[in-house]
Amino acid sequence: VQLQASGGGLVQAGGSLRLSCAVSGSIYRINSMTWYRQAPGKQRELVAGSTSGGSINYADAVKGRFTISRDNAKNTVYLQMNSLKPEDTATYYCQTEIVNEFRLTYSFWGQGTQVTVSS
Repeated sequence: VQLQASGGGLVQAGGSLRLSCAVSGSIYRINSMTWYRQAPGKQRELVAGSTSGGSINYADAVKGRFTISRDNAKNTVYLQMNSLKPEDTATYYCQTEIVNEFRLTYSFWGQGTQVTVSS
C-alpha cells in the first residue's frame, strides 16, 4: 500500500491550499484517512480525520478554516485549507488505516508535504 500526498507549497497568510493524498495498493476497505502535521521542534499533531462511517473530526486550531473530504472511488482524501495563518506552517502527513485482502488491518503514512505560510 502506498500513499502519495501532494498540494503543499508557499502561500501568503489568508490564502488557501488544497492537499491531496491518494491511497493505492491491495485494499479491501479504508477504515480511516487522517491528516497530521508537524512543525519544526514540535510534536506531530492531528489536523483532521475522516472515517468510513462518516465521522469527521478537526483540531480546534483549524475548525472553521479547514475541510477534510474523501473521494472513495479514487481512494483519495483532501484537505482544503482556507484562511491560512503562519502558525499553520508545517509538514503535513496523511495517514490511513486499511483492511487488506486478507482482512488484516494496517496503518500507513504518506511521505509528507510542506506547507509554508508567510506573514
